[in-house]
Amino acid sequence: MTRKEVQIISNNRPEMMRKMYYQSPVGRLELTADEKGLCSLAFGETEQYAEVQEEETPFLKSVCGQLQEYFAGKRKKFEVQLSLHGTDFQLRDWQALLRIPYGETRSYGEIARQIGCPRGSRAVGMANRNNPVAIIVPCHRVIGSDGSLTGYMGKNKSLDIKEYLLKLEGAL
Repeated sequence: MTRKEVQIISNNRPEMMRKMYYQSPVGRLELTADEKGLCSLAFGETEQYAEVQEEETPFLKSVCGQLQEYFAGKRKKFEVQLSLHGTDFQLRDWQALLRIPYGETRSYGEIARQIGCPRGSRAVGMANRNNPVAIIVPCHRVIGSDGSLTGYMGKNKSLDIKEYLLKLEGAL
C-alpha cells in the first residue's frame, strides 16, 4: 500500500487473531486483528472469532490512537490496513462506504446505485448491518432516503450512537 488510507486487503479467513479493547465516548469497543489488518471493530464484547488472544499489539494500539483522535475531532480519515471477510457484494458495499467523506451522508439507495445494484437498497442495509469494522468503515454515514436515521446495527439504542457519530462529524 503506497498511500496511507484504509484499504481492504483480504477476503480469506485469518489464522492468528489478536484483540484489545478501547473505551470510547460511545462505549467499550473491541478491536480484532489478524496478521493482515483489522478484522473487526465492534461495540462491547463479541465471540465473533473462536481463537483470539487478548494482546495490545503495536498495530491495535495505533488503531486505538486513531480512534482517540477521531473522537477528539482531530482525525477525519483513518489510516488502517483492513482484513475484511464477506461476500463479494458485502465487500463492494464496504468499499463504497469507505468513499463517503467525513461529514457527509449517503442514502441506502445511493450506495446501491453506486455499486451497480440500483434496486438493492435493502441488500445494502443488510451488508451495512454485517459491517465488521464499525466507525472506520463508516456505515453510520448511510441514512434513509428521507434523511432519517435508520438501521444502525439493527437496534434502537444504536441509533443514538449513529446520531452521536454524525453530530461529531458535523453531518447533523
